[in-house]
Amino acid sequence: MAAHVPPSPRTLAQRAGDAAEDDVAARLSARGWRLLGRHVRAGRSELDLVAVDPGPPRILVIVEVRWRRRRDFGLPEETVDHRKLAHLRAGVGRLLEAGRLPDGTVLPDLPIRLDLVVLEPPTPAGGPARVRHHRAIG
Repeated sequence: MAAHVPPSPRTLAQRAGDAAEDDVAARLSARGWRLLGRHVRAGRSELDLVAVDPGPPRILVIVEVRWRRRRDFGLPEETVDHRKLAHLRAGVGRLLEAGRLPDGTVLPDLPIRLDLVVLEPPTPAGGPARVRHHRAIG
């Protein structure tokens, strides 16, 4: 019998990313969006958030969340290049093909959009996080 191996603890960067996704999910919910799933596995892809934007018109939205503490290597938006977009599109395609989330939730029959939401630390410290929501990125 194989020994149980506990999951490895999440890194500081992973915990910061999780907190950013929590923040974005709360912001979208406060604006009336209905969150359908988080960390949705679609084949080899992971889709950060799957939600319904109440519109009008209502639309199914896949939300990629990016958090960056510093801009030493550019803006967070610059991390979503053509390879990442292709990977996201492939995941969206697999999700739509399945017609449901891994937990069995049926996807609503709505048009679909891919959004990017970026969070950066507040400037000055202690203020609100800087948030940029880019709609229909690809």
